[in-house]
Amino acid sequence: MKNLLKLLSPFAPDQSGASAVLYELGGLMVICDAGGCAGNVCGFDEPRWFTKKSAVFSAGLRDMDAILGRDDRLIEKLSKACEQIRPAFTAIIGTPVPAVIATDMRALKRMAEKKTGLPCITAECTGTNYYDSGSEPVWIELFKTFATESKPVQKGRLGIIGATPLELSIISPERIVAEYKAKGWENVICYGMGSTLDDVKNAAAAEMNIVCSASAIKAAEYLKEKFGTPYEIEYPRSCLPEEIVQKADKFTDKNVLVIHNQTAADTVRKLITEKSGKCHCTSATFFMQKKELSQQSDFFLADESDLCDNVGDNYDVVIADKTLRRVMKNFSGEFIDFPHFGLSGRLLQGESEKI
Repeated sequence: MKNLLKLLSPFAPDQSGASAVLYELGGLMVICDAGGCAGNVCGFDEPRWFTKKSAVFSAGLRDMDAILGRDDRLIEKLSKACEQIRPAFTAIIGTPVPAVIATDMRALKRMAEKKTGLPCITAECTGTNYYDSGSEPVWIELFKTFATESKPVQKGRLGIIGATPLELSIISPERIVAEYKAKGWENVICYGMGSTLDDVKNAAAAEMNIVCSASAIKAAEYLKEKFGTPYEIEYPRSCLPEEIVQKADKFTDKNVLVIHNQTAADTVRKLITEKSGKCHCTSATFFMQKKELSQQSDFFLADESDLCDNVGDNYDVVIADKTLRRVMKNFSGEFIDFPHFGLSGRLLQGESEKI
């Protein structure tokens, strides 16, 4: 049966990706569900929950609320919560329930903004797509909502867009900031990780942006169109496992497969090509693929059976999250672990900072 997961756990869904973008920015997030999806976000897909505070609520939808579409009750509860917490903005994130009953998220946005007087970001998530599908529209909406004014460009100011634990498998941005400061950037802003809403509002001041995930490319394109900010697509090399960096020059004349999000896989390919020279490196992903990062040999993985069928004796080296190893029953080459939290949820096992 296609799409059946027999060996892997389900990947982080779109509502988790949406909430990950906003987690540290001082807003009040409502997961529009009966309680289960919010529990998954906080208990499994958001490792910062154990180290940093964020206002994440469940809408607590009951059967009749869903059947009758009682949006007014949701907005009333949202308003009362705002009176106690005083957030900078609100966010309403969809789940399978509002998707099934066709909740009008635009109407919820208007109602919430009228009732609270605060900006509201809504995400029409369905729970059936992966985390990057939820992150992409929220990155765009975040900058459209708050980065509204032109600012004088500050020389040496660099913006990092797309950084979340789901993409980078780290929960703090210090190593990323240090990497780019070592390259000469004086002020490195990692949006959504270690930054504030004011940093988002001042996005126009960035001299350049680095896009570290495919889900943030459209947001970078928006900032370039609106403010003229150039961008480059690059996964921070400081987030690569040491084993990959150390062995990057040992893959000459080998067939290498890298499975991760597309930006990470492409950065590993560039590193290996730089160090090993003559080698064949292929990128594969379960998540979104962008043309600007794709090469002819790259391929998309629809499910675990695709992985099993495509990875046999075709490759000498596979670089991927170790949870995928159990699917590669016919692979006998070298396997190098490259943690991917959006795929495996390994951060809750305390492995994030071992990369």
